[in-house]
Amino acid sequence: MDYKEVGGQTFKLFFMLKRTLFFSNPFHLSVRDCQLVATPKPEGNPRTIPIEDIGFVVIDHAQISVTPVLLEHMVANNVAVIFCDGLHHPQSMLLNLNGHHLQNEHFRQQISISEPLKKNLWKQTVEAKIINQAALLKKLGKDHLAVEAYAKQVKSGDTDNREGAAAREYWKTLMGPEFTRARFGMWPNPPLNYGYAILRAAVARALVGSGLLPTLGIHHHSRYNAYCLADDIMEPYRPYVDETVYHMYLTCQGCESLTTQQKAELLNVLTIDVAFERFTRPLMVGLSQTTASLTRCYAGDVRKIAYPKLDQPIT
Repeated sequence: MDYKEVGGQTFKLFFMLKRTLFFSNPFHLSVRDCQLVATPKPEGNPRTIPIEDIGFVVIDHAQISVTPVLLEHMVANNVAVIFCDGLHHPQSMLLNLNGHHLQNEHFRQQISISEPLKKNLWKQTVEAKIINQAALLKKLGKDHLAVEAYAKQVKSGDTDNREGAAAREYWKTLMGPEFTRARFGMWPNPPLNYGYAILRAAVARALVGSGLLPTLGIHHHSRYNAYCLADDIMEPYRPYVDETVYHMYLTCQGCESLTTQQKAELLNVLTIDVAFERFTRPLMVGLSQTTASLTRCYAGDVRKIAYPKLDQPIT
């Protein structure tokens, strides 16, 4: 909860935390009176949830059916719908293509930003990521100074790839010298990949809500990547996923696949509090603060992206 002073009086500010729904069993999902209706298959008692209260829906079963009208309602309310593949990994997303009333103006500003601004924004992003990685190591009682030193070496555009150098030191310190970070690697890579996929979806949703194109990145630029900007902006938020996975790793070093409970823990990362310089927000709300600040950077109103700091006191 935050407070704001207006005219000498203090008012409480409340921020609506959207719900994340995870479906891993056969369901029929439909809509009635602006409510999502979830009916277990083959038969069962339906449950209803107001669509306006939902932020994310994760579909993780081949026998889940969804009506087109429900999809239409969810998209209209900027609900990110995430579909998982046969291995239960997030594979695709459904996002609103018209998520902001000034979208056309924001698109033009985003497309026309200068190369120096791109490089400066990427420098800020890499610095914020490294600082949060070092803060997590410090929080866990591990040596953080070597990683922290890289944050002061980042140049415009990170031309010396301090991000990569810091990552090598970070993973060795966090997970041990034998750990290799890889998309298809051994545990704890599976929970890291799952958590990052959920985070990526959340960032893409926040970008659309701020009237930006998730495709046009400030650093990532693969012709095959539809979410380059989401991949850029999620970087300083990755350590929040890493912290959850680290504690999961300590209790499940012999694990090979993710359980439903572990997936739920990773989804809960979206609701943890993250601290900015002058306020605290749940992570999914904080993402909107970050993407809104990016919009202002594109417009030339500010020069700095608002990223949370992992070592910032939670107030």
